[in-house]
Amino acid sequence: MSTVTPITEGTVDIARYRQDFPVLARPMNDRPLAFLDSAASAQKPECVIDAEARCYREYYANIHRGVYQLSQRSTEAYEGARAKVAELVNAPDKREVVFLRGTTEAVNLVASSYVRPRLEPGDEILITGMEHHSNIVPWQLLCEETGAKLVVSPINDRGEVDIDDFRGRLGPRTKFAAMVHVSNALGTINPVHEMVAAAREAGVPTLVDGAQGVPHLAVDVQAIGCDFYCFSGHKLYGPSGIGALWGRFDLLRAMRPYQGGGEMIRYVSFEGSAFAAPPQRFEAGTPNIAGAIALGVAVDYVREVGQSTIAAHEHTLLEYATARLEEIDGLRIIGTAREKAGVISFVLKGAHPHDIGTILDQEGVAVRAGHHCAQPVMERFGVPATVRASFGLYNNRDDVDALVNALYRVKEFFG
Repeated sequence: MSTVTPITEGTVDIARYRQDFPVLARPMNDRPLAFLDSAASAQKPECVIDAEARCYREYYANIHRGVYQLSQRSTEAYEGARAKVAELVNAPDKREVVFLRGTTEAVNLVASSYVRPRLEPGDEILITGMEHHSNIVPWQLLCEETGAKLVVSPINDRGEVDIDDFRGRLGPRTKFAAMVHVSNALGTINPVHEMVAAAREAGVPTLVDGAQGVPHLAVDVQAIGCDFYCFSGHKLYGPSGIGALWGRFDLLRAMRPYQGGGEMIRYVSFEGSAFAAPPQRFEAGTPNIAGAIALGVAVDYVREVGQSTIAAHEHTLLEYATARLEEIDGLRIIGTAREKAGVISFVLKGAHPHDIGTILDQEGVAVRAGHHCAQPVMERFGVPATVRASFGLYNNRDDVDALVNALYRVKEFFG
């Protein structure tokens, strides 16, 4: 039974929030746009678009270095956004928030700067069978370089990790564990509290990939108990090219820099260099200043609506969409976990997912078709690809109905 409390659309003024997203007012092939690809990248509310434009228009300057007013204002807004992200995930200290390009860079940073120095041949890194490529490939590269071994806790037919299996794979050679909070391909919500607790009991540090977690759930890194948590801004109604890594300050302080250059130093000489304290140590070069500021506004927007409100609304849509899709003969839902976020993947007998996606686009319905950067998941379920519909705050039952009606057209087309 799901722990998310369902709500009706009447409880949340979805029509009011839809007006905040200008792209939704644009027709697609002379039809209302049903945007169902938020898991790939969410649309942006007007306030986020305006915030980024306002920075460039009114007060943009490089941060931290200037004594003039524009630089000071940009610095204040940039660091203010850091504080907002810290509050969003309940970080104890805003210095534990590092701005990066997104989840992928965050995982690579942790792999390079934290895990690599602790690995010896024969050591193990534990992940799950539902990971995004960004939480697989960096660990594979690290294992190739160090002689370590990648261990995978498999998923069952519902698309769930068996917590007992995961716990049983934590051994004396396990040096790190990384897990996705919410599967982008299946919608499964992992029991990260239990998984992290099991790892902690075994003395294993952890990273949680929150790329799909933060947009769909209220996240509390202190309650989860992990050592690192990361997410991407573009999935949280913010800009692309900006994201955040949260890490325990004592761990960040002990880590070597991921990149060298400006801003991440205390001093430089030809004889040697000394590095700045976190988070600046990991923010080499001129960052995405306007993007970080706009991400802060996206955080404000999400918190104003309420993360629990968004989660409950998406859950209601997920239940409605699941029921409607199950009415279609020949349609198979991939991923039926008992705990799911607003993501639903499926295949339709006789039609390739890419063909389905093309026909749906003609009907004004935008979905994702492919392997969703989760090819091991596709292999696990014996399919080359799926169609994925994913929900955001702005979606309503009309979007789901448009999806279902378009799928009936697909069935007519393919006989």
